[in-house]
Amino acid sequence: MERSFAKEIESLRLGDGDTFYGEGILAVTKALLQSGVSYVGGYQGAPVSHLIDVMVQAAPQMAELGVHVEPCTNEASAAAMLGASIMYPVRGAVTWKSIVGTNVAADALSNLSSPGVTGGTLIVIGEDYGEGASVIQERTHAYAMKSAIWLLDPRPHLETIVHCTEKAFELSEASNTPVMMELRIRTCHLQGSFTARDNIAPDVSMQQLLDDPAPHNYEQLAHPPVTFGHEKRKYEQRMPAARAFILRERLNELFEGRHREIGIIVQGGIYNALLRALLELKLADANGDCDIPLLVLNVVYPLVPEQIAEFAKGKSAVLVVEEGQPEYLEHEIGSILRRSDIQTKLAGKDVLPMVGEYRSEILIDGLSRFVKQHLPAAGNLHAGEAYAAEVAALKKQAGQLLGAPVPPRPPTFCTGCPERPFFAALKLAEKDIGKVHYSADIGCHSFATFAPFNFGNSILGYGMSLASNASVASFQKRPPLAVMGDGGFWHNGLLSGVTSRLLNGGNGVLVIMKNGYTSATGTQELLSSPDSRLKLAAAEKSATHGEHTIEDALKGVGVKWLRTVHTYRVDKMRRTLQDAFSSKFKGLKVIVAEGECQLERQRRVRPVRTRALQAGARVVRTRFGIDESTCTGDHSCMRLSGCPTLTVKSSADPLKTDPVAHVTNGCVGCGLCGEVAHAATLCPSFWRAEIISNPNWWDRFKARCNRWLTAGAIA
Repeated sequence: MERSFAKEIESLRLGDGDTFYGEGILAVTKALLQSGVSYVGGYQGAPVSHLIDVMVQAAPQMAELGVHVEPCTNEASAAAMLGASIMYPVRGAVTWKSIVGTNVAADALSNLSSPGVTGGTLIVIGEDYGEGASVIQERTHAYAMKSAIWLLDPRPHLETIVHCTEKAFELSEASNTPVMMELRIRTCHLQGSFTARDNIAPDVSMQQLLDDPAPHNYEQLAHPPVTFGHEKRKYEQRMPAARAFILRERLNELFEGRHREIGIIVQGGIYNALLRALLELKLADANGDCDIPLLVLNVVYPLVPEQIAEFAKGKSAVLVVEEGQPEYLEHEIGSILRRSDIQTKLAGKDVLPMVGEYRSEILIDGLSRFVKQHLPAAGNLHAGEAYAAEVAALKKQAGQLLGAPVPPRPPTFCTGCPERPFFAALKLAEKDIGKVHYSADIGCHSFATFAPFNFGNSILGYGMSLASNASVASFQKRPPLAVMGDGGFWHNGLLSGVTSRLLNGGNGVLVIMKNGYTSATGTQELLSSPDSRLKLAAAEKSATHGEHTIEDALKGVGVKWLRTVHTYRVDKMRRTLQDAFSSKFKGLKVIVAEGECQLERQRRVRPVRTRALQAGARVVRTRFGIDESTCTGDHSCMRLSGCPTLTVKSSADPLKTDPVAHVTNGCVGCGLCGEVAHAATLCPSFWRAEIISNPNWWDRFKARCNRWLTAGAIA
């Protein structure tokens, strides 16, 4: 995994009265166990990938309680798991990354929300919104409103997060409705503490089996004509029940303030940033006590009209702090106030940005404008300008020290990544075949869209690269190229891309990066992962022990042109690409680019190497370098490699004005630089050396001979 929770998961055993210390995502896991869940599923995706990772690593704790844990093949299968709670009184939770994950799960979510649920269901959404996001800038709120699924956005505070997680199941059962809880990146990894409770073993579980299935009840199926009745119950019965529960359990929080003439209504997830901004404006103290009344919406859908009206009554103005566009909260709050004939002025997107993450400096500016207009005697009216001036001065000072703007640092492949060699081979192949239309995909390989490779004409979704160029293949002379990872292949690409292209007989080249894992989110295992723990566990439960490979699946659906090439064989990969684009075969041509994820390889190799060194065993480590006396400073090697350990330095030769290439100590010895130099017929400045720890007598003898021979050559 990207991170091991071997030590942290022991805190999942804490009991009543114990103090839990940890980060937000681990607190959610503990809250699930305290809620008596029967099953947990999910599909990895930052920032909530660790939730399913923790569950997989905590298999012994889960088994003790009888909780079923299932890493799913995509978000749709995770959402469909919740179908167990439609007819049975069992609590279940699933997780994925929004918004792209919710898009994939949309069909299942619609069919889940229509009949409603008997057992409580919770969907933990990684709300990947803002500057740190890795996906498109959309929000979960629209899906919640569309399907009448209640949406929680808890205040970033561990006790509040745990409380909301536990109450989400009760809310779900009280209103027979699925519940979503969105967690932002910072909330997922927030550190804190809370008082734990005992874990609850579910009444129905792997240890407490049911004798018979639930009886047939057509009313609980998402199928016409009963779906028309479902729609009425959503808003005539379930929503009123949900609103009554929200009020009764005080899920939203009210913080009083001395300036009662105005107020602020804020999404729970933005509370910490808002409080920081108020502190800068001298309208709050370090303890969190605020001068302006705050209504913190830990439940952003549905809103409770009487709660909103009561908060706004008697105030001259209320500011709604809501990230993103459209402003769903602001529109609904405005409707509530008008229908209640409350003439309080409503502010929001008129003083705050229409789009983007609401960081503290942005909130300071918006709050300053709001307070100046509606309560000019309060706070420090000049704090906003002073803060902005301070930030501008720091940026100017940094620019002066650097002598230039701060250079951009886009993400890139890890050192030794097996996907980088493929793109080096593609650049070399394009010199012969010409430029090709390149359909990119979601995953580590999308880093090839950045320099020095600069590949990519479109990104349409996970596993969608081949499907996205189907029409391009019809109007270009040269077949288009699609690249996807093995994660994207199993997630979506096999059906939406490969089988669709075969069905329609379209031309094209597909490259599948077979690195063994869903690497971009922490190397979670796949059906085709080597030595998969999940597959071994499944094999013990069944009679099937065969190895499932991507190649088997491709052959099974009818792919005729198929090659498997190791990515580090740059010259062979170049020739294979040239063959694919020049082939007279008119149809889908697939290249499986094989090479294990370097992170996973290093995690496997380093402990073995450490134990060998401690035992005094012979250990060989490969290093590469550059002879700067031979290097011409052309730097073609960097443009074709892009390795972060291949950089430049000033030459020791005073006659060389250009910097020479240099390999840093971060080199993992993958050999790509040498492979590229060979395939591209570059200068012979690269050298390869073997560093031997605990050498034997033969190693020492060869080393003495080498020193004697090289000394003679130099002399």
